Amino acid sequence: MANWRTAAVAAALLLSGQAQAQSGAQSGAQSSGGGPLNFLDNLFSRGNKPAPSAPDSGATQAPSPPAGGPLPWSGEDGASGHPLMTATAIREAAANFDNCVASMWPDAARRNISQESFQRFTAGLTPDLRIMDLLDAQPEFTKSIWDYLDILVNDNRLAKGREVLTKYKAQFDATEKAYGVDRYAIAAIWGIESNYSTQMGDRNVLQSTATLACVGRRQNYFRDEFLSALEILHRGDLRPEQMRGSWAGAFGPTQFMPTAFKRFAVDADGDGRRDVVDDPADLIASTANNLKKDGWQTGQSWGYEVAVPQDFNYMLADRAKAMTMAQWEKLGVKRANGQPFPQGADKAYLLAPAGAQGPGFLMLQNFRVIMKYNPAEAYALAIGHFADRLRGGPPFVQAWPRQERELSRAERLELQQLLAQRGFYQGTPDGQLGGQTREALRGFQASIGAPADGFASSDVLERLRGH
Repeated sequence: MANWRTAAVAAALLLSGQAQAQSGAQSGAQSSGGGPLNFLDNLFSRGNKPAPSAPDSGATQAPSPPAGGPLPWSGEDGASGHPLMTATAIREAAANFDNCVASMWPDAARRNISQESFQRFTAGLTPDLRIMDLLDAQPEFTKSIWDYLDILVNDNRLAKGREVLTKYKAQFDATEKAYGVDRYAIAAIWGIESNYSTQMGDRNVLQSTATLACVGRRQNYFRDEFLSALEILHRGDLRPEQMRGSWAGAFGPTQFMPTAFKRFAVDADGDGRRDVVDDPADLIASTANNLKKDGWQTGQSWGYEVAVPQDFNYMLADRAKAMTMAQWEKLGVKRANGQPFPQGADKAYLLAPAGAQGPGFLMLQNFRVIMKYNPAEAYALAIGHFADRLRGGPPFVQAWPRQERELSRAERLELQQLLAQRGFYQGTPDGQLGGQTREALRGFQASIGAPADGFASSDVLERLRGH
């Protein structure tokens, strides 16, 4: 099941470089940070639109947004092509919104939400249809992993992180003792998700989750999120004004989805409330509890930057092909800083996010845990690296292939189509380069004697074109 706290972040890591440039002057995202979730919200609220599709016959021109305010719904069909994302289906669902919300009362009652709470918290709710554009957004351009690392791990954010670690030292001490989770990892998540509580999102979580529970293609999933948000309010852990966040319903400095809050939030200071928004003790402990329950290994790193030998078989760079550090060393893989691996028996997999031209990384169990918090490799790598930098570690040793440009969506679609024509790609081309595309690329690269690193470069596209 997709985690929509993290799916929104993953989407943010695939955003248009052009849109980022347009929003950068106003939001300061490139210079001073801002969590990926809110970075996404900021971009789309300032004019970035999803790939257009033909509107239905009843579609009307969307009104102009108020100056400085968020854009309204585009009035167009969603780019996914899902039948519940047509403009007509969205309008029909919006017209039935009140009935949809009311129909969830029996489920709320089964969760011990009182009728008084249900009526109080749902009174006046209206659908935020702009979310439909965000749900189906397909960026035309993407950013490279090194560009995202530049954005997410910067001097300004590092300075703020060190201040937070000092200010809340007692809370971090208590949390490390109770959960065994590295304080620097928690501080990194806090910094990257919300720029240390300064950019947590401004959408009403109850409105967002109700909208997604009643309109669009993920209604069953978001029904649980909406009802969980009602439970939080009924129990009194948070006040309605505290539950503001991303379009997908994530809230607080470390961006909990309502269902994740239910599973992981703790009352660390014993005041009777699990306040992951304004109570540092609860926030730090709850984030640690999340990582701990997802399998965090105390005292272990997330991974190591490594130098990969020139003639390396990149078919081994696969999340499913974990080996011990000693085995990797026998294959010529060494730490980039020249130091030995602390534990030769530790198992890790090799990640080469920029292919043979960029640095490699051996990823341990804790990197997999961060990937559960957010399934985007760029995000997880940023968290691990940011944590190391907060600890006093240096920047990455090896250079990124900054001369490489990211492919446009049209080029990504063409790449998948050409791979399919040659029998390497079995999926439906969608312009999104996931694991299946990477495997197909590796197969093609191996067939022509090139390093099978799965990196979608402009050069490999030219090779597929036969040039």
